[in-house]
Amino acid sequence: MHPLSFHEFMLALKKDRLGELMQSNDWELIKNFKNEYIELLKQYYFVGGMPEAVRQFAENRDFKEVRDIQKAILLAYEQDFSKHAPNDIVPRIRMLWNSIPAQLAKENKKFIYGIIRQGARSKDYELALAWLIDCGLLHKINRVTKSAVPLKAYEDFSAFKLFLVDVGLLAAMCNLDTRILLDQYSVFEEFKGALTEQYVLNQLIGSHHNMDVYYWSAENARAEIDFLIQLGVHTIPIEVKAEENLQSKSLRTINDKYKPKISIRTSMSDFRKENWLINLPLYAIDEYILRIVTSNSNTGN
Repeated sequence: MHPLSFHEFMLALKKDRLGELMQSNDWELIKNFKNEYIELLKQYYFVGGMPEAVRQFAENRDFKEVRDIQKAILLAYEQDFSKHAPNDIVPRIRMLWNSIPAQLAKENKKFIYGIIRQGARSKDYELALAWLIDCGLLHKINRVTKSAVPLKAYEDFSAFKLFLVDVGLLAAMCNLDTRILLDQYSVFEEFKGALTEQYVLNQLIGSHHNMDVYYWSAENARAEIDFLIQLGVHTIPIEVKAEENLQSKSLRTINDKYKPKISIRTSMSDFRKENWLINLPLYAIDEYILRIVTSNSNTGN
């Protein structure tokens, strides 16, 4: 079971008309309701998509009760480590799990074992990592060396990012204070955009269960694309911006090198389509990806 997507979150809060409008593709009209979407998105960053947290928030709009539920979920996960995992790897599971916020707070979010503890090696934690992934508590996003079909053929298993199952749980692990929600954009930029990348990943995998997600970086490490997906015979690079900064050097690099059919940048800026680039508001990423997935399925391309 996946957490609720942002669209499903809006429906749970009885914002059906805003959800329907998002499906209309009428970007001028959508822009008129930008502030409402942003306010809901800030709430979603804090609440996330865990069904019990969403149910409580929909009924009471109480952030403290939401955080209590999230903390209870996180505690239950940690108790499960001891109940269900092999005893000899439980300490390593805990150490790896607790390192995730620090991993995602880095500018470069590639997973580094040395952050768990000094001198840590991959072979020491491979069973702990596999256990957390198999339980659905972590998502592993592997690097690919080339933006070409099939992406799986170009996986680099030595380089990857790890994300939690839910953006709200990441906010709870980081003890994100509700006061940050009062500022228009602070929550989107918090922890070097970690919450925003987590949010986008949740939208990519939550509503489209068969979608494999990767990331790409150049060999010289001077360019990196946050997410890369494959639809039929096409690969789609997705660059995530936590604010309205629209510089896209890495997206330009991968576009010049591999000539993808669609390049997507998602940010706090409004929808804009250029000859090689589509800028999507963060609050629209789930609906837009679903639209092109559906279109691809119908055409068979």
